[in-house]
Amino acid sequence: MGTTRRKQYTAEFKAQVVQEMLRETKTVGQLVSEYGVPKTVLYHWRELALAGLPTLFGDQHAQEQVVRERAWQQERETLFAEIGRLTTQPTWLKKILSGP
Repeated sequence: MGTTRRKQYTAEFKAQVVQEMLRETKTVGQLVSEYGVPKTVLYHWRELALAGLPTLFGDQHAQEQVVRERAWQQERETLFAEIGRLTTQPTWLKKILSGP
C-alpha cells in the first residue's frame, strides 16, 4: 500500500491564485478547474492572506520585501522567456537551413 503525498505549492503560486480569487473575475469552480487545487484549500489560502494583511501594511520591512520579491519574480520570468527564445531559435534555424 503506497502513501499519498500532499501536493506542495510555492508561495508565488498561492499568491497568484488568491489574487484571482479576490478579483472575483472567475468563480471558485473555475479556479479549481484551472489550477487543480481543491476548493477548501483555496478558501484556506484566502483566509490566510486576509488575516496577514494588517501585518503587511503595518511593517515597512515586509512591504519592502514584497516589492523586492515581485521585482525579482518579474526579472526571473523575463530571463526564463529569453532562455526559452535562445534555446528554440538555434533549433529552428538548423531546421530551416537543413531544408526539407
